[in-house]
Amino acid sequence: MHQASKIMYRHIIAICLAVASFAAPVRTIANTIDTTRKDQYTNAVIPGDFADPSIIKVGNTYYATGTSSEWAPHFPLFTSADLVNWKQVGYVFNKTPAWTVGSFWAPELYYHNNTFYVYYVARRKSDNQSFIGVATTKDPLKGFTDHGIIIEHGKEAIDAHVLNDNGTLYLTFKAYGLEKRPIEILGCKLTPDGLKRDSDYFMLLRDEPRKGMEGQVLMKWNNHYYLFYSAGGCCGLRCDYNVRVARASTIEGPYTNFEENPILAENETWKCPGHGTFVEVAPNKYFYLYHAYSKKDDVFTGRQGMLDELNWKEYTGWPYFTQGKSPSVTNKLPNFAKSQKLNSNIHDDFNTAKLALYWQWDFRHTSPILNTQKGTLYLAGNTTANNPTGTALTVRPVSGNYELNTEVVNKNASLKGVTLYGDANQAVGIGIAGDTVQLWEVKDNKRKILSHQIVLQSPVRLRMQVEKGYQLRFYWSAEKDQWNELKAGDQLYYDGRHLPPWDRSPRPGILQYGDANAPAAFSWFNITYKK
Repeated sequence: MHQASKIMYRHIIAICLAVASFAAPVRTIANTIDTTRKDQYTNAVIPGDFADPSIIKVGNTYYATGTSSEWAPHFPLFTSADLVNWKQVGYVFNKTPAWTVGSFWAPELYYHNNTFYVYYVARRKSDNQSFIGVATTKDPLKGFTDHGIIIEHGKEAIDAHVLNDNGTLYLTFKAYGLEKRPIEILGCKLTPDGLKRDSDYFMLLRDEPRKGMEGQVLMKWNNHYYLFYSAGGCCGLRCDYNVRVARASTIEGPYTNFEENPILAENETWKCPGHGTFVEVAPNKYFYLYHAYSKKDDVFTGRQGMLDELNWKEYTGWPYFTQGKSPSVTNKLPNFAKSQKLNSNIHDDFNTAKLALYWQWDFRHTSPILNTQKGTLYLAGNTTANNPTGTALTVRPVSGNYELNTEVVNKNASLKGVTLYGDANQAVGIGIAGDTVQLWEVKDNKRKILSHQIVLQSPVRLRMQVEKGYQLRFYWSAEKDQWNELKAGDQLYYDGRHLPPWDRSPRPGILQYGDANAPAAFSWFNITYKK
């Protein structure tokens, strides 16, 4: 490499864009299609990993956010005008709150006194225990100001929800998940500004059968209090989540479970529905934004953002979902929606200074060093000592069948390529380091090169094909339309079933592994989904 080029790269990697740069406009997303019937929408309305979603309506705009777990930036923020077409507009936190160390779960949006609130779960840095924090903003597009912990209770307090009952704010949450006693849904009053607890805790419901209970929503309707909650195991291949409801005549109970529970459970297309919130779109007209796993793609696309309408039985006063007792595959459009457009493919040519909003990274194990210059993204990172994978920029997959491509335009000793990334201990990919294309894996925290090929030309294009979310094939090309497959042994596919963490999907993306002074340079990136 020429000395001038070396100096240029040192300058490039020294520019670590602030995460606030993610306020950039989203790059082109191709292959926009309409649903088959113009009077219907298709679930999921927010496809891909979007667990524990929360939704509010302010004016004529709907806002939604969901769990980001160990990905940064934290808590992706979406807006919609009609509930079925959503656009990502930013993140709740562009910078990790000072008191936190991980597990960014179950954010709850709330609007009060012309202010946006988010009550969120994170692990505390001092003891690694999960509690509930609160942050506020006047404009969610400009980020939230964190106010620290509002609920610290026992060894775990998660899944906040706020109800305004005739001017008094109540917060409910799940307690005792990590202690040797039944889980309880607890409640308390908040101060009028919503930033502090203002009463002792009281119990709404106890999980006496010990089958799991969380993700609660407290609603008041027709002089009764309805406690919706999710029962069972939330996550992974063996999940058995479902939605149940109990009611009481006073906010503190006692609550009586509905005899026909669960009111939402799996069907042949979607499984483990639950943990969402309701939004009132018109007087006494409610929709539920919640999550569920696709039975076709399962954990490899994570818990996706689903939408269905709630109604009430005239004579009994118990609620029900209009489509039935399982998630809808398609459903009638809300009467204020004209059509639904489903976005799938992504093409990013890195032609602006700010990175597109869909990119995230594993903030526990790396601090990405990023810069875009004249249509090239330069990626490096400062990684932790126990990171054998490198620095990955990833996107949320919305289906289990897709193809991932990029072009690497520089040469140095670092590995530069594409990856399917579970976490720093479980990943696989194809990349080029020096003059060698490598097929590599990190499995159980051990890095291994599975095969390699000497390639003297530059630039090099790299491809990963994915079927069913875990059957992977890898290719490289140094000449136009000439693709060469790199295999791990005699198997047709690499088996990536070990990749997903328990609570989220593995993510495809681009990666640099090596010295922070030897960045990867990518001229474009795309992901194309297959029917």
